Amino acid sequence: MSVITVTRFQADPADAEELRARHAALVSATRAALPGLTEARLGRIDDSTWAGVWRWDSAASLQAARQAVPGDATAAAAFALTREATVDDIAVLDEH
Repeated sequence: MSVITVTRFQADPADAEELRARHAALVSATRAALPGLTEARLGRIDDSTWAGVWRWDSAASLQAARQAVPGDATAAAAFALTREATVDDIAVLDEH
């Protein structure tokens, strides 16, 4: 069963372009290191509120990424621009 992870966070509007570049680098690094990330999107809710929506092929792939990422320099750089992050994991039960 696939899993969608939604991460909401705050970031300084002045950091928007750098945040986008670091998100792209994090997606690339994650895909190079681990299988299972099938989609990754970054969106802006307002000037300072963002959402990252990542889809994993399974809960096991998400868990493996969470074990590998905390010490990763690319992840640290991406999250250094954020504050007040919240994460929701959504098990996909039905799709149409």
